[in-house]
Amino acid sequence: MAEAKVGIIGGSGLYQIEGLTETKDIKIKTPFGDPSDVITLGKLEGVNVAFLPRHGKGHRISPTELPSRANIYALKTLGVEWIFSVATVGSLQEKIRPLDIVIPDQIIDRTFLRQDTFFGKGIVGHIPFADPFCPVLGDILHNSARKLEIRAHDGGTCVVMEGPQFSTRAESELYRSWGADVIYMTGLPEAKLAREAEICYATMAVVTDYDCWKETYEVVTVDMVIDNLRRGVENVKRLLRQAVTCLPQKRNCICASALQNAIITSRELIPEQVKKDLAPIIGKYIK
Repeated sequence: MAEAKVGIIGGSGLYQIEGLTETKDIKIKTPFGDPSDVITLGKLEGVNVAFLPRHGKGHRISPTELPSRANIYALKTLGVEWIFSVATVGSLQEKIRPLDIVIPDQIIDRTFLRQDTFFGKGIVGHIPFADPFCPVLGDILHNSARKLEIRAHDGGTCVVMEGPQFSTRAESELYRSWGADVIYMTGLPEAKLAREAEICYATMAVVTDYDCWKETYEVVTVDMVIDNLRRGVENVKRLLRQAVTCLPQKRNCICASALQNAIITSRELIPEQVKKDLAPIIGKYIK
């Protein structure tokens, strides 16, 4: 069913992309339930892309309830090899200002209620995750931002919290003491699942506020986030249009072969139904 090599997961404020041509909406059923919404296939700057609004159109799915396994699985079945993720984040550092874009390279996981693996039910896999974002995609995004003169930070550590509540001041100060740069609610389990599916994954994080650590700055509110988001998302759209045209023809990064030595279960013991369900992900290693 290969339709597009590039996937775009839209975050808050990005429920559709202007400039998509030759569009069609498709519904995909997965062994992990339905994705967040229909997936829109089309061309962006001449590149075949698959767009999925993470929270569903109208922002109706909370971070904890996101069907992340279904989302990544559905994109994988469409032939997606690269995912650009869009997210809104709070800054934990003075130098990272509202309306900046951060392209993180590290994650601290503070989630605890989410299904974060395709494995289980008779199959065990241990992927390497030392570098949770694709370095190739990260470089492409940073270089594209420089070309467009968009203020973007190359690298950074993000805290992914459970939510849906924002941080307490004590939590915010704790994360700052760890050296974290930004905080948000949706980077996981997406990044883990994308790696298990051998899809390159990078995030464009739009800074909307200073979380709640900065006492001279107003306390985070939904209105503040939405206002800054509307202004920052225009840069994200420009960045996407540039970045999708810069992808290499062949992948040589760590993501493309993440499962090669990860599946530890004896092949003859893997249930046939599991093999069938996971065929788009493990099929090239296990028949």
